[in-house]
Amino acid sequence: MKRVLLAAALSCAMIFAGCSGDKTVKPTEQWTPEKAQAWYDALPWLSGCNYTPANAINTIEMWSADTYDHDLIDKELGWAEEIGFNSMRTFLSSVVYKNDPEGMKDRMDDFLSICDKHGIKPMFVFFDDCWKAESYYGKQPDPKPGIHNSGWVCDPSVSLRADTTALYPVLEQYVKDIVTTFRGDDRVLMWDLYNEPGNGNHKNESIPLLKNCFRWAREAGASQPLTAGVWNEALPDLNAVQLALSDVVTYHSYNGDPAYQQHSIDTLKTYGRPVINTEYMARKHGCTFQRIMPVLKENNVGAYNWGFVAGKTNTIFAWSDPQPDKAEPELWFHDIYRQDHTPFDPEEIEVIKKCNGK
Repeated sequence: MKRVLLAAALSCAMIFAGCSGDKTVKPTEQWTPEKAQAWYDALPWLSGCNYTPANAINTIEMWSADTYDHDLIDKELGWAEEIGFNSMRTFLSSVVYKNDPEGMKDRMDDFLSICDKHGIKPMFVFFDDCWKAESYYGKQPDPKPGIHNSGWVCDPSVSLRADTTALYPVLEQYVKDIVTTFRGDDRVLMWDLYNEPGNGNHKNESIPLLKNCFRWAREAGASQPLTAGVWNEALPDLNAVQLALSDVVTYHSYNGDPAYQQHSIDTLKTYGRPVINTEYMARKHGCTFQRIMPVLKENNVGAYNWGFVAGKTNTIFAWSDPQPDKAEPELWFHDIYRQDHTPFDPEEIEVIKKCNGK
């Protein structure tokens, strides 16, 4: 803890020194395709999931002091290790940081220690345009029965975005402090700066924040690669910015057609950079481990499905099919395990283990 608090103090000092003209922090440049590929080639094939512990309805509940659960995370990541997962995609919270910056960084350090214990390198996500427009600090709502992600929140809250003069300095300090604190930490795989920019009908309105978060992370001297995954072919302007700024190409696809996945991979590989799928696996869409994970493995494309242990996020229910009268749908949408460690589908576990060489 002392090491993290010291690093935090130094990081804040460097941020404020940088604002006054001190060039202590050397900004980093976008990685060349060759550097990115060399980095990727030195890694094992990446596989894992979008991870939120079962006791958290959103990232605020995951990272807040009263609800952060070391023991539960340790247990669940032990299950991930068993099936060969070696990475996790995990969302951060600017709300928790604003109210408890030192505590959040301490908990991030603890989370990284747990991950390291289980041979897992996470990527951290800063901003998000998905689900509920407004968020707040403190006790989070209970899940709405049968409703997918009933408590997941945009980050930052939509109401704050109109006044960028007030908002951007706050977000800049958040990004720079977190990146500066962990920029030399090899337990961090990479920084995924913005989840699905333009979602929630924001469209091109998200471009300024998207560009700024890349700039802030580079100005903070990030040593890990940066990315923001493309997710919607109908947003060409956003896609162009994401692909132009990313060190590593990442994408989302819940399409269950292996040929479609292959076409997406082939198209994205033309950028000459490593390709990672940071969201897939929606059983109702035919996007299953059995159909898609082997395609990703054959193409050396990293694979991160959505969800791990069924819990407060309710992502076993489909976003398009609320079922408030059911405790559990017949066909789960996302997630792999129940909270007692029994899998939804034992056959999936075998596929995951086989792809992971377990």
